[in-house]
Amino acid sequence: MSSLDDLYRRVIMDHYQNPRNRGAFEDDALTINMNNPTCGDRISLQLKIDNGKVRDAKFTGEGCSISMASASMMTDAIKGVDVDKALNMADLFSRMMKGEDVEDELDELDIGDIEALQGVCKFPARIKCATLAWKAMQKGVSETADHDKA
Repeated sequence: MSSLDDLYRRVIMDHYQNPRNRGAFEDDALTINMNNPTCGDRISLQLKIDNGKVRDAKFTGEGCSISMASASMMTDAIKGVDVDKALNMADLFSRMMKGEDVEDELDELDIGDIEALQGVCKFPARIKCATLAWKAMQKGVSETADHDKA
């Protein structure tokens, strides 16, 4: 195993064992519940979106280390950013999971520890685990945008 693989494994395990933004808001927040029926991972993502910005994000759920680490990394990355940037991050993450070369864009978007999940694309059965939180965020942001237009 390369030292980079080892570093990535440690970053993933750190987010799994010490998740950032785990919990629930006491007051109103947009809540999106999703699950991965193939493996049983589930997430409840809460977002606070105001004036086109993700003001805060939290999650609860159960799942494998990849799923929960990805949720931790994602909530960390999207807090305080414009909704459009959060959606761009989700698109970039999805393409990364498909094995596309996104190296240049990783630096541009400053996605923090998320780069550690690059190796997941080598394990197709785990891709849905890694993308669960991201899909929940996309769904929530889309619902907010649809609600704002109504």
